Amino acid sequence: MRSFCRRPNKMKTQIVLPEEIQTQTAVWQAQHAPITIEPGQEPLYAALIEELGEIRPLTGPDYQRTIRKYSRKGLPWLGKSDVLRAYGQLCAAGRMEYDPDLVTHIQKKPIRSQAGVTVVTVLTKPYPCPGKCIFCPTDVRMPKSYLRDEPGAQRAERHGFDPYEQTAARIQALEQIGHPAEKIELLILGGTWSSYRRDYQEWFVKRCLDAINGEESVTLAEAQEKNAVGPRRNVGLVVETRQDEIDADELRWLRYLGVTKVQVGIQSLDERVLALNQRGHDVQATRDAFRQLRLAGFKIHGHWMANLLGATPESDRADFGRLWSDTAVRPDELKIYPTMLVPNAELYEYWQRGEYQPYDEETLTELLADCLAQVPRYVRVNRVIRDFPTTNVVAGNKKANLRQIATQRAEAQGRKLRDIRYREIRRDKVTRADLHLQVTTYETDATTEHFLSYETADERLAGFLRLSFPHPDAELPLPELAGHAMIREVHVYGPALNLGEDSQGEAQHMGVGSHLIHQAKEMARQAGFGKIAVISAIGTREYYARHHGFAVDGLYMTAVLRDA
Repeated sequence: MRSFCRRPNKMKTQIVLPEEIQTQTAVWQAQHAPITIEPGQEPLYAALIEELGEIRPLTGPDYQRTIRKYSRKGLPWLGKSDVLRAYGQLCAAGRMEYDPDLVTHIQKKPIRSQAGVTVVTVLTKPYPCPGKCIFCPTDVRMPKSYLRDEPGAQRAERHGFDPYEQTAARIQALEQIGHPAEKIELLILGGTWSSYRRDYQEWFVKRCLDAINGEESVTLAEAQEKNAVGPRRNVGLVVETRQDEIDADELRWLRYLGVTKVQVGIQSLDERVLALNQRGHDVQATRDAFRQLRLAGFKIHGHWMANLLGATPESDRADFGRLWSDTAVRPDELKIYPTMLVPNAELYEYWQRGEYQPYDEETLTELLADCLAQVPRYVRVNRVIRDFPTTNVVAGNKKANLRQIATQRAEAQGRKLRDIRYREIRRDKVTRADLHLQVTTYETDATTEHFLSYETADERLAGFLRLSFPHPDAELPLPELAGHAMIREVHVYGPALNLGEDSQGEAQHMGVGSHLIHQAKEMARQAGFGKIAVISAIGTREYYARHHGFAVDGLYMTAVLRDA
């Protein structure tokens, strides 16, 4: 491990006492234990669940009134997770018929897990960022670019930015409102990840895994080994960093930690705009970083900003188009962040001097509608607009639902929207007969990318796989990947299911993922590759090994492609 470390390892990590771990484990086990249904109470539980199912919409006050009514009849006070566990037990006993729509109805905010996994977001501690961007808010109490009253930042500060406490509390909160938490994508946010000391990074990831595992580990490797076979799995690990931090050594370190996706602030592909906003790098740095990330198998999540200093609506439209016309860029996922003017950013001073003006709502809406209509079918637009409380915004747009407004504008204009999030099948029931395989192929500066997807006749997306063929002359940042095709992502949509749980007609667990992997292997074999690698998360290793013949091979999992 020492060969990875450019930064000294002198920080002493805090070890939780065994007694505390035992208590936390006991709490976790209690939360997952079956509901005790006393003899004769089955009809009461069934009546409660049926009544909740009839209240539409099921508001918080409605839920509380109904629970109070049945508590007077002898039932304990039940949270939503309790109700759902009781429902599962009654269905298993044959006393009720399972209805996935009822589960969705009782859940709070079902969208949090309807993409197939449950996302847990944590923030790193406040720490200096190497960037000097004038649009970025600065608050010494927060990691760079975050505001203290953002929801995620509030949760992090409440837990003292402790990774274990943040992760454990978030899992508990999601489970309490009915979301399965056995397949977790861990999203680590906070400034520039690569600027933190590596001993802190390793400790942070280990403590997150400790919380997911429900038990303490001495080393990161031990925590990863436990997670690979544990009741809860980390199926994706995401960090955010700058393009000028990416090199071969950094890629190797990220894989050591278990990272599978990297968020990078593109912000602009206009050299003049980058310089005016003091980004500290040029466009070529983005191209170089994306090439290396892609060749190493990482999923690339870019951030692009509209209305930066020096930009105009017309230049923004052209700049957004370069995301797709420049073959060295072409991210897999994107966040579109119109600049939000806040008092603790240097840009605020430009505005006070009359040197900067935010777009009005109509201009911004039309611009975003144009941008959304440009997005290729292989890209997922995860977010449009930062999650800043509007009380912090001095001038310009203050509407949090700007994506919805821009989408409706584009639809009203008859434009076809093709991004992944727009087309996800989510909780709709499908059969294999409803789906067909589609392969979208596009070039980057160093790879040929194949976007394999199972879709319905109206292009709704049930699952996809990103298959990457490096060009023969591509300079690989990690030489051990020579001669390998690369699976960079496999994602099947539908509500997140617990490990081993059966699907009820959703795309999840219908075999869509297995068919995609089989097809990817066959395409790679026909293209002349002798091996195929996958950038597996720690918690998906068992799946790839047991079902698809992959084996851990250094920082990746690989399989030999045999001739037919």
